[in-house]
Amino acid sequence: MMELKTLNKKELDDFVSSGDFSNFDFLPISEHRAKSHIRNLKALDNQTLLVLAFYDGKLAGYVGCFPDNYLIDGKIFHYAWLSTLYVSEEFRGKRIAKTLLNKMFEEYDGNIIATEFTKEAESLYNMLGVFQYAFPKSGKRYYFRSDAAYIIPAKKPGLKSVKPVFQLTDAAANSLITVKNSSIKKPSLRFEILDHIDTESSEWMSKFRSRRNADEINVFIKNPWVIQSKKKEEKYLFSSYAEVFKYVWVKVYDAHNALSACSLLQLRDGNLKIPYLFSEVPGLDHFIDFLSYFIVKNKVKTLTSYQQELNKKLEESKTFPKIYKRDFERRYLFHKQLIEHLPKGFDPEYQDGDGDCMMT
Repeated sequence: MMELKTLNKKELDDFVSSGDFSNFDFLPISEHRAKSHIRNLKALDNQTLLVLAFYDGKLAGYVGCFPDNYLIDGKIFHYAWLSTLYVSEEFRGKRIAKTLLNKMFEEYDGNIIATEFTKEAESLYNMLGVFQYAFPKSGKRYYFRSDAAYIIPAKKPGLKSVKPVFQLTDAAANSLITVKNSSIKKPSLRFEILDHIDTESSEWMSKFRSRRNADEINVFIKNPWVIQSKKKEEKYLFSSYAEVFKYVWVKVYDAHNALSACSLLQLRDGNLKIPYLFSEVPGLDHFIDFLSYFIVKNKVKTLTSYQQELNKKLEESKTFPKIYKRDFERRYLFHKQLIEHLPKGFDPEYQDGDGDCMMT
């Protein structure tokens, strides 16, 4: 027999604080991720953040949600992003995933969005027949260093035995790349790297349309879902630890010492994202100078960006240190009931970090 248990902010806090969450065969959430959900400024006290499914008294699976809102015609409209979905192999075939999702749809009256989903999850969402693709974003992935020792064995496990050969190839290629990039120096224009968004940046951000303000982003900077550590969490199957994981807030100034761009960067094990970027088009040239320097200095392997204006500028840049690029698309699945609530011509104007994308 299946039983569902819903957890709002207080209930999730009590659940994690009591230590009960760690007593199962697998974890339905990590402690630091739970705290981040609880401190989400857009999460209401009564909104469900996590649904647990028990089968014959044993934890069988869970689904998590990340509350958000739109401002439509001056009124706040609440919805949520699907952030986790898992069913133990022991209980596959018992329609638990579908039951969990339907429960979350019920909790949010169908006002649900999913993105950055796996192929398996996407197949399930489409099978339910309640989602619709909407507002896709085209992006680019730029490559800066050779990483064959990781990429090839990951795609072709049978080649793990020759990984040392790939490591030698990477070392040789990256030595040449280092020489090529030696001309990229620290920018002459002023820039600052902070661990939070300061008052000057917040005032600058207010000039731009954004789904998140400085206070919200600062909460997530202080309460990440991923902790920088060599520790491996075996019982929680979603993002929890990484050898390198950090956010940096960047301020770039022009030749007149006036702020021209602000951005949140997320670096995870050599892979870079730009969750938020606030700049007029002219300021992007200064930002690219900084970004090139940051990439070389930190030995960044890849940058994935859906920042449209920035990507256009990167295509034109003669100094940006990419060695290869690929086209990417981020797809969003909107519940059909949510689509019905949106006015004609509505544009969510999502940046790369909206939803839970900046968190992992």
